[in-house]
Amino acid sequence: MDRDEIGDRPLHILGVNCHMHDSAVCLLRDGTVVGFAEEERFSRKKHTSAFPRLAIAHVLADAGLSLQNIDHVVYFWRPWRGLAKRAWITAIAKFDAWRSASNRSVEQASNAGVVCRGRTNILCQMLGVKRQFRALGFRGKFHYADHHAAHLASAFCPSGFDEAAVLIIDANGEAHTTIAARARGHRYEILERISYPHSLGLLYLCVTEYLGFKENSGEGKVMGLAPYGQPTRASDFAEILCIGPGFRLHLDTRYFDVHLGRHDYVTQLFIDRFGPRRAPDGPIEPHHRDVAASLQAHTETVFLELARELQRRTGLSRLCLAGGVALNSAANGRLRREGAFDQIYVQPAANDAGTSMGGALLLHHFRLERPGAQTRIGHASWGPRYDHAQIETAIEELRAELESVETSQVEIPAEHAARDIADGRIVGWFQGRMEVGPRALGHRSILADPRDASMKNHINARVKHREGFRPFAPAVIEERASDYFEVVGPSPFMLEICPVRADKRDEIPAVTHIDGSARLQTITDEDTPHFHRLISAFDELTGTPVVLNTSFNVRGEPIVCTPEDAIRCFLGTGIDVLYLEDLRLAKK
Repeated sequence: MDRDEIGDRPLHILGVNCHMHDSAVCLLRDGTVVGFAEEERFSRKKHTSAFPRLAIAHVLADAGLSLQNIDHVVYFWRPWRGLAKRAWITAIAKFDAWRSASNRSVEQASNAGVVCRGRTNILCQMLGVKRQFRALGFRGKFHYADHHAAHLASAFCPSGFDEAAVLIIDANGEAHTTIAARARGHRYEILERISYPHSLGLLYLCVTEYLGFKENSGEGKVMGLAPYGQPTRASDFAEILCIGPGFRLHLDTRYFDVHLGRHDYVTQLFIDRFGPRRAPDGPIEPHHRDVAASLQAHTETVFLELARELQRRTGLSRLCLAGGVALNSAANGRLRREGAFDQIYVQPAANDAGTSMGGALLLHHFRLERPGAQTRIGHASWGPRYDHAQIETAIEELRAELESVETSQVEIPAEHAARDIADGRIVGWFQGRMEVGPRALGHRSILADPRDASMKNHINARVKHREGFRPFAPAVIEERASDYFEVVGPSPFMLEICPVRADKRDEIPAVTHIDGSARLQTITDEDTPHFHRLISAFDELTGTPVVLNTSFNVRGEPIVCTPEDAIRCFLGTGIDVLYLEDLRLAKK
């Protein structure tokens, strides 16, 4: 679309992801992100796949637009791509279920049929997205984007690089699981593709379920559990997922059945080799820890080798990453320290939520070749914000539940919060626009003193209500990061694990994992000024430019969005003090 076709008004593109997981929507105005939000934050259903009606309503209202003002809508998936292959895989599953029905219950034997119907329903839902937008009043052009191309655009366009290698690794797209590419200006070239089901992401997903955690959600728990075990079974995983020369992967599908549409994820052959699966919320045995450690070790090996092969192929010094595997902070940290690239960029919503931004950028930057979509993004806060009046209204509505809470207005919230943290209080921090992505980055955070060794267990048990092995992240002023961490460069999105310096581990034990590492977030005054001021004030009080930062939610719930969400989480947990912009709520 040329400027003449739309006159002098801005070009508005809406990217959308739904009907898989992590539904989200992103709004571009002339290539600039002006709204980006995940549906789960509004619906309060974690990792929801629903049509993002609430998120769409927010980004449009926030921009003062309606769907009639939108020129293009881009959907993150081409539903018809890979359809024949998936139909064949499903047919195999149905045949196998019928053949083995004599040895299985009727319910088990019908699983493949149920999944077949489920896949058909998803396909119909995807094909119906255009109709849903038309029904809501959209009259512009509707586009389907290739899933991995959307990931590519989401990784490259916000990086600020004029040229870069791009590596996309996830469980699967329409027909592929991994792509290697190079991008420059308004062009990209796909160098290699790895076909479904040969997938590093699929391996991690299946083992996550085997270890008793939920797929597409619990992978981070497996990564956090890994340092508690020993990688004694890494060679087993190296046989199951083989990496060959020339960007090749081969998954031994005898060990898995998820690609056949079944519900077991791993087969009896896998269980015979690795031992009994863990029941959800069951005890974590030593062999579960060792499996997690072995899986993580092999994941890092494959991840690094794919990246090194891409560097050898392109000769480039800059790398952009996306896809669910790009959320593996441990692998990202090793790649930065040991890989062949000088600079690495991973945007904050590298999972499927980011394909809503990627689809919009794919159209704007690569298809329409319009300027304005290649500015480095250093923050993740495009969601809703709430003013003083809205917060006061929320407090009044919940006044009956706040009888034991003292409310006061403070002049400089950051400095007051720093004092609370230094005094040992756990602080709920609700400031500015909500973040997008799986990490709270200083806008919807729970904060505490990293110097208190007991704080980790205390927050896991009394605030987050989650497993005790789960670590917490340090947020550190960027210019002081190298004093405390063996860090190679900035890490603004908490997507990199690095070693804590040996002489600092005793100073910040609450954010130092069992293996001496930490998932780091570096803070700048430019990108997160209020959070930067808080940590600076904490540094002035204590001499430590680091605070413990974790997402403002409890186990199983999305990060809080509204003041009401924050207040209810505050009242239902061991959080001592809540800051809602300039209002301080303290439990008596």
